[in-house]
Amino acid sequence: MNVVDPQAPRLSPLAALEAQVRQDLERVAYPAPLWVPPRTAGGAPVLDVAIVGGGQGGLGAAFGLMRERIVNIRIFDRGEPGLEGPWVTFARMLTLRTPKHVTGPDGGIPSLTPQSWFEARYGAEAWETLDKISRHDWQDYLRWFRAVLSLPVQNHSEVVDIEPATDDTGDRILRLSVLGPDGPQTHYTRKVVLATGIAGSGRWQIPASISQALPEDRYAHTAAEIDFERLRGARIAVLGAGASAFDNAATALEGGAGSVTLCLRRRVIPSVNPYRWMEQAGFLGHHAELPDRLRWEFMRHIFDLNQPPPQDTFWRCRRHTNFSFRTGAPFLDIRMQGNEVIATLPEGELAFDFLIVGTGFEVDFAQRPETARFAGQIALWRDRYTPEPGSEHALLGTYPYLGDAFQFVERDAGAAPELADIHNFTFGATPSMGLSGASISGMKYGVARLVSGIARDLYRTDAERHLVSLRAYETPELTSLDPPVC
Repeated sequence: MNVVDPQAPRLSPLAALEAQVRQDLERVAYPAPLWVPPRTAGGAPVLDVAIVGGGQGGLGAAFGLMRERIVNIRIFDRGEPGLEGPWVTFARMLTLRTPKHVTGPDGGIPSLTPQSWFEARYGAEAWETLDKISRHDWQDYLRWFRAVLSLPVQNHSEVVDIEPATDDTGDRILRLSVLGPDGPQTHYTRKVVLATGIAGSGRWQIPASISQALPEDRYAHTAAEIDFERLRGARIAVLGAGASAFDNAATALEGGAGSVTLCLRRRVIPSVNPYRWMEQAGFLGHHAELPDRLRWEFMRHIFDLNQPPPQDTFWRCRRHTNFSFRTGAPFLDIRMQGNEVIATLPEGELAFDFLIVGTGFEVDFAQRPETARFAGQIALWRDRYTPEPGSEHALLGTYPYLGDAFQFVERDAGAAPELADIHNFTFGATPSMGLSGASISGMKYGVARLVSGIARDLYRTDAERHLVSLRAYETPELTSLDPPVC
């Protein structure tokens, strides 16, 4: 019988949860042995996997790899510790858009789920009454997740180049050029995972008609730092109909903007959210296995629907009397006239002081330093699939055509074999793989597929070494032919 010492200090709920995490991981630690043979390049150690990006996708991928006993890994993130990802930097929603019950990077460990963390911090009743998790709480959860698992994140470190190299045995590896906290660094790795989020396959998009016509202090993308205090009392126009456009409109209104006018080219604000349909095991788990025609048709329809603002986000704007929106109102022209910005709409002109651009992002690997070197060799969907007449979609064709574990595919066979060791775990993977690392909804399935593919590749490449290891294995299990002495 166990006797509890009444004088023993009681753990806080969060400390108790952390103890439970450690116990849970010990119980599912099979198989425990490390199995990936170490490599060197010029005498320097070679990572098994380098992960670019320390947000939710990078953390989830790292945890998944470590559970498969691939532990010689490192995460590189250019941001401040605890500020990785968008949640407390440029995201301006009040809560996540996903339902609270959607699991994230927890890998199926109940004690690591957002619900377990939230209940330990705020109590079970708070979870029951919660609608959606706030973005600040989500960031705090990710900080805790990183800390409790001791994930190897190197902050203030930007990967600026990836190039092919060979290790000391002559096998193919990758060389990373990193701008680290103390200056330039070189790292070698066998695999790279790009976990750089929504714009990780290109850049945030601002139409040239805007950037060429306006001074830089008169416009900003929704993903940029914006000093809303400076815009107090200003007339603001927001271009775009997506959720982030409405988030920024609401933030400006709450910051004291004189007026906010949201302009969208569509005749009707989108109302159907395809993400809610996608949150089912069939699509999440198996979209990547469909033939090209079906993957194209699924994504063409999803892209055309677009993601609407959540209802609460829309009302967050509408509660302000100085908010208005105009449908069927693309910018036909924009110019400075005196101290005013003038946009020409189909119905006339709109004068304002500042423009917030919510036009999303473009897929262009040449615009990212880590992929610029080999951008022209990455196969895109337009390189691999010709849609049937009537099913063309120019935007969809710009996305990368990926292999079964998120790896890039060569556009020209044999020209860049190193692409098979670079795995694109960004939003750009969506047409090929479905929802993945850049979406909380897809992490449960995306991480598993990514990790399984990386483990497979590492084992196959090292198969001869493992065979040598097997032949040299001589640890006896039968150690005695005599019965034990009682």
